[in-house]
Amino acid sequence: MGTEKDTSFAVVRRKNRLMLIGIVALFVGPLLVAALLSWSGWRPAGSKAYGTLIDPPRDVSQAAVTLASGEKFVWRNPQWQWTLIALPGSTCADKCRAALADVLRMRATLGRNATRLRVLYVGMPLPAEALAQLVPLQQGSDDAATFVAWRARGDDTLALALVDPGGLLMMSYPQGFDVGGVRRDLPKVVQ
Repeated sequence: MGTEKDTSFAVVRRKNRLMLIGIVALFVGPLLVAALLSWSGWRPAGSKAYGTLIDPPRDVSQAAVTLASGEKFVWRNPQWQWTLIALPGSTCADKCRAALADVLRMRATLGRNATRLRVLYVGMPLPAEALAQLVPLQQGSDDAATFVAWRARGDDTLALALVDPGGLLMMSYPQGFDVGGVRRDLPKVVQ
């Protein structure tokens, strides 16, 4: 009689152990799969940014940019705004100015978050009449040539760079960028 009781107790104990192992596997299994996928470099298609991530981010908070008004551009401001830097090639004529206008229209589509994004043009000075049509674009000069590596190559072209509110250069968009791609990236950061 004692063996029958011991046998039923062993069966119950084995079922409980299997159930515990199953519960642990249920929770640990997905973590192991996620770790394996992450280790292999796989990323879901929907999480990829359009721009080129600058890794590690580059601190430009001390970069000397003089605005057209003569003031120095302040990277860290109290409004905690992001800065989209427009970096033209050797000249900024019709195509470049059209791209600037597209960038400003894209900024407006951010709605209430549009004020969280400043657009700074850093290049050869634009004529006053062109600048008047590109409000709220700020114009400045790269005094220390900090942004040369991200500048567009060639005539009448434009590249972009995104700087976070702390003054870290986070992302770049080379010449020929798609404004729609930039627009898809911005809501992820400008909130």
